[in-house]
Formats: sequence, structure tokens, C-alpha cells
Amino acid sequence: MKKSIKFLAASVLALGLVGCSNGATDDNAADKLVVYSPNSEGLINATIPAFEQKYGVEVELIQAGTGELFKKIESEKEAPVADVIFGGSYTQYATNGEYFAEYVSPEDENVVEQYRNTTGYSTPYTLDGSVLIVNPDLTEGMNITGYKDLLNTDLKGKIATADPANSSSAFAQLTNMLIDNGGYESDAAWKYVFDLFDLIDGKVSSSSSNVYKTVADGEMAVGLTYEDPTVKLLNDGANVEIVYPEEGTVFLPASAAIIKDAPHMDNAKKFIDFIISQETQDVLGTTTTNRPVRIGAKTSDNMKPIDEIKISEEDYTYVIEHKAEIVDRYNEVFIDTQSN
Repeated sequence: MKKSIKFLAASVLALGLVGCSNGATDDNAADKLVVYSPNSEGLINATIPAFEQKYGVEVELIQAGTGELFKKIESEKEAPVADVIFGGSYTQYATNGEYFAEYVSPEDENVVEQYRNTTGYSTPYTLDGSVLIVNPDLTEGMNITGYKDLLNTDLKGKIATADPANSSSAFAQLTNMLIDNGGYESDAAWKYVFDLFDLIDGKVSSSSSNVYKTVADGEMAVGLTYEDPTVKLLNDGANVEIVYPEEGTVFLPASAAIIKDAPHMDNAKKFIDFIISQETQDVLGTTTTNRPVRIGAKTSDNMKPIDEIKISEEDYTYVIEHKAEIVDRYNEVFIDTQSN
């Protein structure tokens, strides 16, 4: 099994050769697929080699940041180089739909209903939820089951969060708590945000990774974080607990899509089918910390089955259209809490 991996950090010449090969015999070979992906090595290793082995297809993998890859797809729209983009948030797909081919996998009917392909082109394959990470030693005697339990004066200065204005995971937490407390425009929901950030007491981290690390290290009692790294901490034996807010947890999908006019369209469709197949979803759920989207997919012991979690649903269209307003209102709240 052979895998060719190229990084966008490589020279322009190297990437130029990839683009120039479009139309050459090798580039149009039936046994090739070009994948752009921002995904972690763990997720890549759980999917790409198995796809190559199953179909006898050589995957040329180009890895970089999500924004950089989407810009590359845009720049190549007249002569596509990649066949598939594997990774990225709902916002990035929803605002770049013109670059993708319409395709709904026959496997889509086996995906949890809320996370099926509704755009006609983007296929969710994993989910990441907004969760609370709790240090049991520092919260002894507290019963933390959801957002409401964070409004405890004993937690003042001990709640870790990143900045919703700059962190995607912190922004997801913000919209999750707004949904759970009345809605994006609800005064009651924004009053909750004010009360919470008053207790956070200005201790906003510049890094989302610092949130779960400080809770695991015993520096902070509770953190507003996301499921993936928290499950990894549990798998590694960290002294933490995961709380899925009883008011409701928002799970946001990571998606994949076929590039419009992809050079290897048949293999691209096979890849989309493969990443939401039973075999791949079971592997993702048991060997990585990425939550599968398929109904009945296996998960590890430290990942609570999704049918045991109360789910809150994000209004993707509203959030995309009003993100700047939500961030502005958060910034006003934060400034007000600091003037108290």
C-alpha cells in the first residue's frame, strides 16, 4: 500500500507540478485520488490507508489549514487539482457551495437524521460537541450537570474558557448556552451569559487548548470545551469528568465534499461513501476521539452514546448570517462584566 503525502508548506514548484499534471496520463489514472485535508494525523491514519487498501487507490494527500485549503480550491476552480476536501466546519461548506459537486451518498440514510447531507454536496462524517470538563477534586460537593450549575459563586475565577470572539470552540459554547437558555436573541439567554462571564472574572484564555489543560492540571475547576480532547484526556487516565449539559448539547459536524469537475470523480464518490460506511464509522468511534455520525456506530467506553445525550440543534443559517452580531453582543457583555 502506497501513500503520497504533500504539504502546502512545500515549495511552490512542487505544488505547481501537481497542478500541471492535471490532464496527464498518471493524473487521470483510475487508481488515484487527490485529497485536501486539515485533519489530524489520527483521523487521517484511521481512514486513508484503509481506503487505499480496500479500493486499490493511491491517495495523494495535501494537508494544510482549513482556510488555506478552501482558498486553494477557489483559486483552482477553472482547473481543479483536488478531488475531495476532507474536513472543515458547516460554515465553510455553506458559504462555498459553488465549488462542490452535487453528491448524496447512498450511505447517507444510515446517518443520524440531524446530521445527514442536507446541502446536496457536503457530507458530515464526525461530530464534536460542546461539553463541560470538570475536575472532581476542585468541585467536590457540587453537582454539575449543566450550564445552570455554573452560576455558583464558589466557582468565581475557577471557570476556564477561551474567547468566543477568536476561538471556534468558545463561540460554539456561546451559541450552545444561548440556545439552551432561550435563543440567540433572548434577553434571558444573554443575562445568563452576563452572569456566567461575571463569574469567569476576566480569566479568558488566549488558547482553546489551555481550557481543558488547566482543568486537568488542577488549576481550574470547570472548563467550557469540546468533546474530542476531553475524551482523549479520559483515555489517557486524566482526573477529569465530561458533562454533557442537561439543557442540551450542540454537536457540530465536520464535513467532506467532492470538488466540482473533480479529475477522479468515481474515486471521489467511493471515498465519500467509505468515510460514512459502517466499517469506517466503527473505526473512528473506537480508535479515535472523533464521534461518528452513523446510527449505531460503535464508540469507546469514554464516549457516551449519542442516544443517551439530549441534543440541542444549531440554526446554522442564522449563526452564519448573524455571527458578527453575536460576537459584538458578547464583547459588550464582557466589557460590562469587567466594569462591575
